Amino acid sequence: MNALEVRAALALALVYVLRMMGLFMVMPVLAVAAMDYPDYSPLLVGLAIGGYGLTQAALQIPMGMMSDRWGRKPVILLGLCIFTAGSFIAASADSMVMMIAGRILQGAGAIAGAIMALATDVSRETQRAKVMAVIGIAIGFSFYLAVLVGPLIAQNWGLSGVFGVTGVLAICCMPLVKWVVPDVSISASGDTLPHVSEIKSLFASPQLWRLNVSVMALHMMITLLFVQLPITLTQFEMTLESHWTIYLPVLAVSVIGLIVLMGISRGQTPKSVVITAAALMMTAFLMLNMQDHHMWVVFAAVILFFTGFNYLEASLPALVSTIAPAGQKGSAMGIYASFQFFGAFLGGVLSGVVTDIWTPKTAYLAGAIGACVWMVILFGLKEVMKLKRLSMQVSFDKVDPAVLETELHKLEGVHEVVASREESAVYLKITKAFDTSAARALLAKYA
Repeated sequence: MNALEVRAALALALVYVLRMMGLFMVMPVLAVAAMDYPDYSPLLVGLAIGGYGLTQAALQIPMGMMSDRWGRKPVILLGLCIFTAGSFIAASADSMVMMIAGRILQGAGAIAGAIMALATDVSRETQRAKVMAVIGIAIGFSFYLAVLVGPLIAQNWGLSGVFGVTGVLAICCMPLVKWVVPDVSISASGDTLPHVSEIKSLFASPQLWRLNVSVMALHMMITLLFVQLPITLTQFEMTLESHWTIYLPVLAVSVIGLIVLMGISRGQTPKSVVITAAALMMTAFLMLNMQDHHMWVVFAAVILFFTGFNYLEASLPALVSTIAPAGQKGSAMGIYASFQFFGAFLGGVLSGVVTDIWTPKTAYLAGAIGACVWMVILFGLKEVMKLKRLSMQVSFDKVDPAVLETELHKLEGVHEVVASREESAVYLKITKAFDTSAARALLAKYA
């Protein structure tokens, strides 16, 4: 990467870390810290933890498309302003209902798609995977950091402090976006942002809908876990600020489990390993449901849960990228992200309703049943060849898109190609045998 790409990658990664930390910090603390509110109930706790997912799911695709019209930075800054307002509303709330309103407003700052599109704009196609990898690592890091830091902030300053810090972090993102990330022209976005014309067909794709339901189930379960787990830990006389002593070793051991699953996968994403990861999460919920005040059972269960969660969180987007048609990854990932955030909302509601009607242990059982149903759906997933994606700019003044598609299909390693006159780009799905220089030479003939 050149200096411009390094600067952009680090700045956007930091924006992601600061913003996602704000969303995640509340998850391991809210169920316990919210007991001080006069209208506390398990259902409202679930809505407060997962409420942001509802607006994120609804606005993820529209705000991504807005960034094509208004520009990336204006939409990202608008989203950060909305997120900041929601954070400070939640920080000043004196009731659960007001806090939920703040969380829902936080979710309305749905800028993930616009940030990824900006990352595409500022990077060359040969370096784009590296930029995306830096941002992906930052997202994972933000989750781990938030889970560890959230309980410490909550113990010292309460929930108001957690939301206040969240708002401050979002404000810190704004100068990074405005002045540190370079200003560049908008590039072709078929593999980055959604297009309305493609959504219906992708929504009905037999393989993609399984992955969409999978990420919905995955985030339903992580939200359900964090509605219940903090309360479970308090039953072992653990104060909120000491919860990190559980989370730190659990996350460390689960990373080792992730490495093992990745090793078994050998660079692919075989269906058997995906189902195994889901089975680990189902087993974790069953253990939490049946634990009879044994700390080692809780500890082991959470390790199993995060081992499966970490693997699927990393692997499912790769499967979507592989299966989505050339030039339509942006639309496929937009739908995927909407299901992901709706899963967070669903997990909060499910956990709250089940706990209100029955018991917290029953909520764990509901998670196990959900995982079992999910595994049945996964059995219909087909094994797919792992392919890379590539987009290349081209002028269609001297060649018809259909002719260029035919010519590119003749090159070794080309699995799928779509030429877009509107975006002056060609989108390819390729194997390792693909020769980029041969493709460039072909395109140069029509320059």
